[in-house]
Amino acid sequence: MAVKILVAGGFGVGKTTLVGSVSEVPPLRTEEVMTVAGVGVDDLDGLAAKDTTTVALDFGRITLDQDLVLYLFGTPGQERFWSMWDDLATGALGAVVLVDTRRLDASFGSIDFFERRGVPFVVGVNVFDGVLEHTEEEIRSALDLDPHVPTVMCDVRDRASCRTVLLGLIDLLAGAPAH
Repeated sequence: MAVKILVAGGFGVGKTTLVGSVSEVPPLRTEEVMTVAGVGVDDLDGLAAKDTTTVALDFGRITLDQDLVLYLFGTPGQERFWSMWDDLATGALGAVVLVDTRRLDASFGSIDFFERRGVPFVVGVNVFDGVLEHTEEEIRSALDLDPHVPTVMCDVRDRASCRTVLLGLIDLLAGAPAH
């Protein structure tokens, strides 16, 4: 059985890195070098080192056992690419919405997308530089999350941390208490 999971979120929150951290195969990436065409279109505030961006999707795979495979699809973050999200969401069992606490407003569109479509999701709070600038309660309040939506702190560069986020989604889908 194959299960499709989306990894979504705003521009520069770590979607490509998460997919690459947990995929058992080299991930398919559709990253392109950012050019002057994005100046004034892509908000690079707080992202000074970012020089590439996903233009279609990221793809990775995790084999849980011989009968169950997770396929991870990372979405592009910029609003101009959101038209692809409907196609990517088709058949998805659930999603991880990554957020950056330095730019929470970049997450509103992703959360709204899954809420409107009734797709179960967890919020993965990417703790950049090991510093959590807000409490979980402050993050939940700022994102106006429903009580049933789990939040999981993570470092998307760390495989075990990403695994915890995915387990949070699996727990949600199974109706179990979150890790």
